[in-house]
Amino acid sequence: MNLPLLPTISTFFIVLSAVLVAIGWNLILKRRIEAHKKVMLGAGAAALTFFIIYASRTLFIGNTAFGGPDDLKIYYTIFLIFHITLATIGAVMGLVTIYLGLKNRLDKHRKIGPYTSVVWFFTAITGVMVYLLLYVFYEGGDTTSVFKAILGG
Repeated sequence: MNLPLLPTISTFFIVLSAVLVAIGWNLILKRRIEAHKKVMLGAGAAALTFFIIYASRTLFIGNTAFGGPDDLKIYYTIFLIFHITLATIGAVMGLVTIYLGLKNRLDKHRKIGPYTSVVWFFTAITGVMVYLLLYVFYEGGDTTSVFKAILGG
């Protein structure tokens, strides 16, 4: 099995972010506030690293089409749209939650933090599933960069 480097690395970082969120959640339950803050900022950094790799790859190399059976493409596409929607919501919630925590608006931070964590866990799980469907269970389809798609070539 020949796994692609950048998608493998970016998937590692999204999984790492979810693991760090779980650790951070555990830390705050134990009232280890400073450790919680550091670990959650690490989770945010891991998620940002994922996004930078993903966005760069999308712009300069491209997205990989689903290479599995044609009769599964519609299910993959629906799943992918769900994942992208969840990831977008999770990213916005994550930014808001981190902001509220850093600004010591802890009443709101405590209120949305658990929801943000759950959304992020599902984002990571569905992200790993997209990776597995694109590169492990089936051979990836064609890859075309945004620039090539727009400018031709």
